[in-house]
Amino acid sequence: MKAVVQRVIDASVTVNDNLRGHINSGLLVYLGVAQNDAESDACWLAEKIANLRIFDDSEGKMNLSIKDIGGSVLTVSQFTLLGDARKGRRPSWGRAAPPEQAKALYEYFMGKIREQSLVCESGEFQTHMKIRYTNDGPVTILLDTEDIL
Repeated sequence: MKAVVQRVIDASVTVNDNLRGHINSGLLVYLGVAQNDAESDACWLAEKIANLRIFDDSEGKMNLSIKDIGGSVLTVSQFTLLGDARKGRRPSWGRAAPPEQAKALYEYFMGKIREQSLVCESGEFQTHMKIRYTNDGPVTILLDTEDIL
């Protein structure tokens, strides 16, 4: 699984001009699911994101997690994170999980975020979405479960 995690002041997702999800202070997570991903990847990623210390404490140091600040998470599925553009001009999507597997792990991941006592809003799987957000910092972290040591 790959995730792009952005610290945001606010974020929202719309589908066909209908608001699907909205958060105030928290994290916008773009989530890509690969063919070889499993529930263990979703568990690791959810725990990592919930406890990632990227929010400022009273001294202005990144020392607090989303849990510490009582923020929310907006998760958006994004298979394009698995695109391989090393050759040619059109990315290959061969590493992306098939839709049934990806949707199941996307939903499982969100369940694991909610188990951390966090509000988790979402986009709509396999749908064209419009995302609006205000990045705070900016702070953007890339996570990949293939890189787990």
